[in-house]
Amino acid sequence: MSRIAPLLLEWYARRGRDLPWRRTRDPYRIWLSEVILQQTRVAQGMDYYLRFTERWPDVAALAAASEDEVLKMWQGLGYYSRARNLHAAAKKIIQAFGGKFPETPDAVRSLPGVGGYTAAAVCSAAFDAPCAVLDGNVYRVLSRIFDIGTPIDTTAGRKTFLELAQSQLDPAHPGTYNQAIMDFGALQCTPAQPRCEECPLAECCAALAAGTVTARPVKQGRTKVSDRWFDYLHITCGDRTLLCRREGRDIWQGLYEFPLLESSGPADFAELAALPRFRELLGDAPWHLMRSTAMPRHQLSHRTIHAVVHRIVTPTLTPAAERLAVATESLGDYAVPRLLDRYLTKYRM
Repeated sequence: MSRIAPLLLEWYARRGRDLPWRRTRDPYRIWLSEVILQQTRVAQGMDYYLRFTERWPDVAALAAASEDEVLKMWQGLGYYSRARNLHAAAKKIIQAFGGKFPETPDAVRSLPGVGGYTAAAVCSAAFDAPCAVLDGNVYRVLSRIFDIGTPIDTTAGRKTFLELAQSQLDPAHPGTYNQAIMDFGALQCTPAQPRCEECPLAECCAALAAGTVTARPVKQGRTKVSDRWFDYLHITCGDRTLLCRREGRDIWQGLYEFPLLESSGPADFAELAALPRFRELLGDAPWHLMRSTAMPRHQLSHRTIHAVVHRIVTPTLTPAAERLAVATESLGDYAVPRLLDRYLTKYRM
């Protein structure tokens, strides 16, 4: 029997957040909220959720959208693979499940981008499936209540915590219990300065008794962050601007950007102007460098981007450049990385 479920459910009834996806049993809307809230705070994700549901109120509407439309709507949330997988999953629901959202954890996990956590969250909330969720908040709460020192980023740790999470689940109210323990981690048992003095689980918290609250949970490894140097060519010719779509399995896949020259370190503009790609786009035309704007360092989970945007005006376009030209007034229709969105907000022309 769970030691903590009754206390969590009582706390949640008093302190839980009133969120729109908690007022519905529609699996599409619950799933959409879970995807948006991965790596995203509720305060930021709320507006995106409301915009998505207004524009695409059901899975069929989302499946019928273009990838560019979905990426544009997602712009600013980061981790764009979530948006691509969301769109691909909607299409699979139409094609493989006849437009009906799957109801079992295994079937939900077959959707692109869906792992064990999301499947458990959706199926418990929408279909009362007895599946425990395991996210950062749950790891933290359980590691403190039971004072577990096993690193959470190891195979043994994941197995230990998954079994423990399942053992504590209230099978009569799985969806509510899952929301309760996640809210408890987000609001009460926070990473820094947890509110232990007014915690309803204080008497059964082993880490509080042992003085190890700040040491839980334990992580074994650190993510290695590498530096990348981007030089963007913001080239315009009359009322047209050059824009490229990022392809391949790299950051910002499917988003649009100015032609990019990537270097192994900071580059002088004279070095860039001698590169074949630069010559391919600007040729022998009397182009003019208006300015070079060094952007603030842009931090991703595994990358630090050092970017400079070079504003160039040219009277004519080479054949290679012609293929990339779009109407400058339409730039706002394209999904771009947040780094370039910030640049365009300040330097549209």
